[in-house]
Amino acid sequence: MDLRLLQVFKAVVECGGMAAAELELNIGTSTLSRHVKDLETRLGLTLCRRGRAGFALTPEGQRVYDETLHLLTAVRGFLTSIDDIHASMGGQLALAVFDKTASNPAAHIDRAIAAFHDAAPQVQLQLHVGSINAIERGVIDGSYQLGIIPAHRSGRSLSYTPLFTETMLLYCGQGHPLFGADHAGIDWPQLRGHRFAGLGYHSPNMALSHQAQLARAATGFDQESIATLVLSGRFLGFLPDHYAQSFVQQGRLQAVRADRLHYHCEFVGLLRRSPAPSRAAQLLHDCLVRAHAVNESGPAP
Repeated sequence: MDLRLLQVFKAVVECGGMAAAELELNIGTSTLSRHVKDLETRLGLTLCRRGRAGFALTPEGQRVYDETLHLLTAVRGFLTSIDDIHASMGGQLALAVFDKTASNPAAHIDRAIAAFHDAAPQVQLQLHVGSINAIERGVIDGSYQLGIIPAHRSGRSLSYTPLFTETMLLYCGQGHPLFGADHAGIDWPQLRGHRFAGLGYHSPNMALSHQAQLARAATGFDQESIATLVLSGRFLGFLPDHYAQSFVQQGRLQAVRADRLHYHCEFVGLLRRSPAPSRAAQLLHDCLVRAHAVNESGPAP
């Protein structure tokens, strides 16, 4: 019962209130309110303020929410360990992926998922999209069992397996001075006179902008936001070539000297080193490796 109340409380917090959580949990607002009140009574704490002013966590409620995340992650780990003891694979498995990978022809995550599902149909797979830092933190704290991100640094808590690559080109949008202009004489130094839109966290994008001395005039936190900034015609920005292709075909984006102003990202699979990954997590990792083991005849069987 305590776990159920905590799960309800978690959903209410993440939905931003009782009304939104009602749709998420398919439980009436009055029942949700009673569950939260019961939890407050059991803990002897006021967890949230609710009323005409809206829903807001108290400082104690924020701490209880944070501890709830840790507890539920530990519970998932416990259940996974029990499955391992029984030599069975079930429960939930969370995979987190950096955004805009589905259109990358070098990414075969879909094939890996198909192979994994065929081998472990009882496992409920949860697929998340997040920033590089969020995925790393999630794998370390157990919120995600696996992650797929662009390689940008290494830590002792994680293991890294190369999977596929991605080409990043520099783009400008309609209305930008470089759109439709002659790019022949443009090199890295000439870019410093233009406003640059870059990612706001440690990444290959940030590393390159620092190396090339490109001052960030606008900040995005995913590829979608960078594309929107570049499409405004006021900023230059790097985007995956496969993702930008449709905008180029529409005449809304143009690559700036693709032969010179580009970089490549290597995407890696992340696993936590300790504790050892569950059998299901290891199986999905192995499926990812096999799906991306490309040779002349195609993916390895």
